[in-house]
Amino acid sequence: LDLGFSAFLMPLPPSIANDDNLVEEYDLLQVTLVDCPGHASLIRTIIGGAQIIDMVLLVIDATKGIQTQTAECLVIAEMTTKNLVVVLNKVDLFPVNEREERLEKVKRNIRAALVGTRFSDVPMVGISACVGGEKVAAVKVDDVNVNANNTMSNAKNNSTAGNSNSNATNANSNATNKHNSNNHHHHQQVPETMNLQGLLDLLNSKIQPPNRSRILTSSFHFAIDHCFPIKGQGTVMTGTCLAGSISVNDIVEFPTLSIQRKIKSMQMFRRKVLRINQGDRAGICVSNVDPKLMERGVAASPDSVKLISGAIAVVKKVVYFRGSLGSGTKFHISVGHTTVMAQVTFWGAKEIQERLRSMRSSGDSADTNTSTGMAPSPPSSSSSSHQDKKKQKGDEKDELKSSSLGGNADIAGLPHLQFDIGEDFIQQDDYLEKIELESGETSVLPLHWAMIDFQTPVYCPVDSLIIGSRLDTDIQSNCRLAFAGRLVQKFDVKNDVSKLRLYTRKEKYGIICRLGDPFKRNDDGKIVRYEVFGTDLFKKETNMTQFIGLHLETENGDIGVIHSSFGTSGKFKVNFPAGVEARNGEKLFLRFKRFTNDAEKKIRQDSQLPSERCGTRIQSEKEKKKQKKSKKQAEKAKAAMVKVEGKISSMKGDALTNGNFEIVVVEGFFTPEVNVREKIGMKVKVSETGQLGSITGSFGKAGKCKVGFPDSIPANLLGKKVELIES
Repeated sequence: LDLGFSAFLMPLPPSIANDDNLVEEYDLLQVTLVDCPGHASLIRTIIGGAQIIDMVLLVIDATKGIQTQTAECLVIAEMTTKNLVVVLNKVDLFPVNEREERLEKVKRNIRAALVGTRFSDVPMVGISACVGGEKVAAVKVDDVNVNANNTMSNAKNNSTAGNSNSNATNANSNATNKHNSNNHHHHQQVPETMNLQGLLDLLNSKIQPPNRSRILTSSFHFAIDHCFPIKGQGTVMTGTCLAGSISVNDIVEFPTLSIQRKIKSMQMFRRKVLRINQGDRAGICVSNVDPKLMERGVAASPDSVKLISGAIAVVKKVVYFRGSLGSGTKFHISVGHTTVMAQVTFWGAKEIQERLRSMRSSGDSADTNTSTGMAPSPPSSSSSSHQDKKKQKGDEKDELKSSSLGGNADIAGLPHLQFDIGEDFIQQDDYLEKIELESGETSVLPLHWAMIDFQTPVYCPVDSLIIGSRLDTDIQSNCRLAFAGRLVQKFDVKNDVSKLRLYTRKEKYGIICRLGDPFKRNDDGKIVRYEVFGTDLFKKETNMTQFIGLHLETENGDIGVIHSSFGTSGKFKVNFPAGVEARNGEKLFLRFKRFTNDAEKKIRQDSQLPSERCGTRIQSEKEKKKQKKSKKQAEKAKAAMVKVEGKISSMKGDALTNGNFEIVVVEGFFTPEVNVREKIGMKVKVSETGQLGSITGSFGKAGKCKVGFPDSIPANLLGKKVELIES
């Protein structure tokens, strides 16, 4: 089973009919149906189909209600569209007298299951695509086109020109017949339907103008879902135009085959066309391409789609997925129609949440809706699209923005974030289900960065929606859709993984074993220490030179720096520039980062030392007692000093004009064996007058000395006593 495609025409719905720009250009709306198989084993096909649509018709068996695969389809719908209609099929199987009551009960049950999703108030309609069930539907009807009556799983709104042929219009009128039981073609009966007109009326009221931005300015991007040969014409690739436009005779590239070919012809539902635009469903015919080499793939403007072997994405876990998302685990990654295996590594939950919180508080925008966590979809482009069509063909080509029509991952609630490879991120073993932010808030299923290493390279634009799945798990016990993501940038996993700054936080601690001198801090008067001594952090044989300069933190958050070792037993001295109120026995923490990809395994810290805060040293009681004791001892020693006396034996030199002398000779201070020259400068006092002088030298060999008096002394002091006041 694969994707099925059909289409029908309908009058312009009010949302388009009221747009003057569109009414001038169109008078009918073409609705293309992308029929996704509903079986659980075909989830890859459903994921691929969901990315090329504008609106989802979720078909549910009214007699069974929501099944496991229905829940997965709802998850995919939440990722890819805001427009959903629930179609309750097989309502004819309810007894007529109970039908309305039973139908309302099913609607209530479904609406209860949708609580908490964006589809809680989704419109619902009951129909029967084939009255009588599968057996009647299995009857072959040759040459009658009843595609419009088939189960409509997805609807894509494609505005089509008003000059469409009348056969297509007739197909629409056939599709809208409420009862076709009497319509015969080649004598075969068309199955009867119920309330298809009610479905069409609901579509008419809910369909919005599709987002067809940058039709002329974007590069061409075409998702191929089927490929087959036509003898004598070439190879036909059918698919959906996701971006840009292309015309017959233009060159198109097939990146997976590394070839370029000219377009020979194109058709849209058996109608030949010369040009297709974004959103169109078409078949492209080229020559010299082996259809066996391509089942699904991409066709694009030359050199516009690049090969991606690895990528960085911002991702969010699907709430219904049970179990953890482990880093290094392999997932099925779907991008557009392509699903490949890839190894995924998660990190950055806390950093992303802090960035978003900071952006919200500063009024900046990451294109997120803070109330729901969902990113806003692009604005309606009914007018902008019309203006784009008026641009000249020579406009410069833009880069491709997505591999889907679903809004560049906006609908999945994934913001536009730039990844900085120079930013530091905490290493995570797996996806964090819940984190506590510094603001005290709790974030549940937060956004993460993810490194995706594709086992098989894929061709897709940056900014595409990606879906990660575990398709090997049991659908009965778990939702297989694990996460959705936005492809942020290409990433060379082999060469650039070492540049990722992923780190783990490390912590060791020692004990304060001794406090430095106390100081009274000048600015607040608190008693602090500027030095403490620690132990039990390093071993005796540790080379301390590699740790000098590292920051330590006390239990109260004060930060100091290791100044030096202390002794030889592994102790160390820590300086605190701002002072610290600490006690012996308290812990000193060494906190640092160890980067996963750092070959040198260096200790790296991002803490900052505080500014210096000066203080005045405080003497301890022991020091005060010791100082007081020393002072008393000095006074006692001074009092007990030996008194040495002598007398003036002669006057030396000539008398001054006033009869006084400046130099005298003193005897009795020293014995002959004393070296008087060593006593020069010692003070001498005249006992009678108190005049002071000092020894200036020796006089003879009998122990006499010369004493100089700056103020001079009278001659009548000859023979008077003098004292040596310093022994």
